[in-house]
Amino acid sequence: MAETQAHTTVPGGPAPGGEAEPSALGIQAGGWVALAMLVVFAIALVAKVPSIIAGMLDRKIAGIREQLDTAAKLRKEAEALKADYEAKARDAHREVEEMRAGAARQAEEIVAKAKADATALIARHGAMAEEKIAAAERAMLAEIRATAADAATNAARALIAEKHDAGADQALVDKAIAGLGRLN
Repeated sequence: MAETQAHTTVPGGPAPGGEAEPSALGIQAGGWVALAMLVVFAIALVAKVPSIIAGMLDRKIAGIREQLDTAAKLRKEAEALKADYEAKARDAHREVEEMRAGAARQAEEIVAKAKADATALIARHGAMAEEKIAAAERAMLAEIRATAADAATNAARALIAEKHDAGADQALVDKAIAGLGRLN
């Protein structure tokens, strides 16, 4: 087994390894470090370093607050722009729908007018055709009447030439003269 040795240290005496710890004015190294820290803190307090650090932190906080305020303003502006553009988009969509409905109405009116015009044109052409047919019928009837009158005249001439001689003509002439004498 290993032997254990007990070591005790005496202030100002040798350290457990046989060497003595350095000291100055009766204060060892750890004490000097603590004392140096106290001096640094004292100098920092006298030089108002905490207030300088607090001022720097306050300026930094104010800058961050300013950035946050600017960001909030920018966000509000962006939201307002977004709302404006959404409203414009809705208005544009509504206008497009109104234009589409107007175009549909206009197309329906054009189709209805075209149908009405076509119906009127067909009616006019029908009336013109009926008028032409009626004119052709009248012309045909006139031609038939003229042909019938010519045929009747020719037949009457032939009959008169057959039935009447010069004596019958003389009697007709005398009768016509006598009728003229009575008129006077």
